[in-house]
Amino acid sequence: MSSRHLSRSIALQTLYEWDFYNSLDAKNYPASVNTKSESFFKKILEDNIKELADGLDDTNFIKMLSEGVKEHKKDIDKIIAAAATNWPLKQITLVDRNVLRLGVYELDYGDKKEVPPKVAINEAIELAKTFGGESSGKFVNGVLGTIYRTLLEKGKKGNNRIILEYK
Repeated sequence: MSSRHLSRSIALQTLYEWDFYNSLDAKNYPASVNTKSESFFKKILEDNIKELADGLDDTNFIKMLSEGVKEHKKDIDKIIAAAATNWPLKQITLVDRNVLRLGVYELDYGDKKEVPPKVAINEAIELAKTFGGESSGKFVNGVLGTIYRTLLEKGKKGNNRIILEYK
């Protein structure tokens, strides 16, 4: 497994865990636990790096992906909702939702020279096949394909950001 693929897997697991805790009823937590806090997210990220990134020399890509998705989650979710009109975001499985978030982040915010869009899409599909259900790969492919076509259209108009399309 390449270090980039492993990094994406760890970022996905971090985002999944964070999303899972935030989807639960807050009444189940002690008052001292704030699942939406930056420190809670950082703890999940650091714990996952310690546990899962053994032998990985550089963990900056994991942090960049995880923190980038978290920072832009609201806009990323708007893009996903607009591209997957038949699937309200809350009805998309936790795994698929976070794979899509990673894919959209790399498509819209990532360095296209470092990670070309088709590589970002392919990586997301592979993550969906590995961690998701039977049809996750096809679902992620369809949604990210729609988003990528929007990106291409925006590029033809001289605008390289798809986020503007959905605001």
